[in-house]
Amino acid sequence: MAVRELFRRKPVEQIEAVEGGGLQRTLGLWQLTAIGVGGIIGAGIFSLAGAVANETAGPAVLISFLVAGIASAAAAFSYAEFAGLIPRAGSAYTYGYAVLGELVGWLIGWDLLLEYTAIVAVVAIGISGYFNDLLGFLDIHLPLWMSGAPGTEPEGVASGSYKVNLFAALLCLLIAFVLNQGMRSAARFETLLVYLKVALVVLVIVVGAFHVNTGNWSDFFPFGVSGAFTGAATVFFAVFGYDAMSTAAEESRDSQKHMPKAILYSLGISMVLYVLACLVLTGMVPFTDIDSEAAFSSAFESVGLRWLGGVIAVGAILGILTVLFTFLLGATRVGFAMSRDGLLPKWFSGTHPVKKVPSRMTWILGVAAAVIAGLLPIGEAAELTNIGILLAFVVVCVAVVVLRYRRPDLPRTFRCPGMPVVPAIGVAFSIWLITFLQPETWLRFAVWFAIGLVVYFAYSRRHSKLADHHQK
Repeated sequence: MAVRELFRRKPVEQIEAVEGGGLQRTLGLWQLTAIGVGGIIGAGIFSLAGAVANETAGPAVLISFLVAGIASAAAAFSYAEFAGLIPRAGSAYTYGYAVLGELVGWLIGWDLLLEYTAIVAVVAIGISGYFNDLLGFLDIHLPLWMSGAPGTEPEGVASGSYKVNLFAALLCLLIAFVLNQGMRSAARFETLLVYLKVALVVLVIVVGAFHVNTGNWSDFFPFGVSGAFTGAATVFFAVFGYDAMSTAAEESRDSQKHMPKAILYSLGISMVLYVLACLVLTGMVPFTDIDSEAAFSSAFESVGLRWLGGVIAVGAILGILTVLFTFLLGATRVGFAMSRDGLLPKWFSGTHPVKKVPSRMTWILGVAAAVIAGLLPIGEAAELTNIGILLAFVVVCVAVVVLRYRRPDLPRTFRCPGMPVVPAIGVAFSIWLITFLQPETWLRFAVWFAIGLVVYFAYSRRHSKLADHHQK
């Protein structure tokens, strides 16, 4: 086996010319933007902002989000250039495959399959917690066997009493069902929820602005400037999501024109809402009194607006559903692209004859997310995420520089500004954040990569369509 086989690349022109493979182009600019916003705004604004303000940054949580947003934008510009240049499903997998070679593309794709699926499971577990609290408020109590994963028993309850987090598992299957109804119908569902979520955030900002006490900002850096930067490492995971949205390039009506705009619009809209919400939260309540788990609900309750706190709790559940949608969409499109390229069995890339969606891959990953959500505590499930997204950012930022210098002649509908400085910022920040991850995360990552290498050398390398091309 020649080493060059591991880094064989498909010409960008050939990638662009490939037929859609059965996917239907139905998404417009604002539907794509809604999917991006749906993936970015979720638990970050409803709970993470409060936790970081209370424990790490104080009112400077605003700076934490700005720093994270700038770092994320560096990667977003790179994604936007590729999205306009290579309008195919797969996002980072496809970009890495086209520029850095098959093995790099495979590893990133293999990694994103786990990362995106695990994110779906983690978010579903989080929503189930809100759901259980809401039922408790209504004096409804679920049987213990369906209320949580094994190992999550409350104090005083015998170990093993909880068997499965049924609500979280069913939620994953529900999103898989919605995605299988066809992209047009699924996108309408997602867009409606995103509009409701954005309206809720705007309501929080407008009403909360009347209860801001600027004195709460007097000690803006209670944990020092370093606290704000440490907070940026935490909230960074609340400012991506456009990467998963970009996997739907082949389902955009005008991908080369709309996808770059949708990536930048979704990040821009989300950052404005994050910044304003952080100002309101830290202005309403001294940072030491912010509830880390239900920041906005408790803040409004403290100023006598308990009813709005209840609205926020319900809205948070509906709003976070959009995160499930975006990342399960991303996982299925990455798997679809890998199967179509021959790196996974062709059966996985089969599309529904009428609805034109990769139904097999959607159900497989939906069930996988349901199993993780149903049987793992949220902490263990969360440890399966993060590192792969950051590595994908590194690959995309490096690849956009390599391709710009290797093929400056290619027509680009969007060009990443500040080349190569902006992509370098994306690489540096992503690597810096990787250093914050726990050793256990690295171990799980290494095991998953080792399995991926076995699959690649045992199956994918020989069945790749590029292998067929070279043999001919």
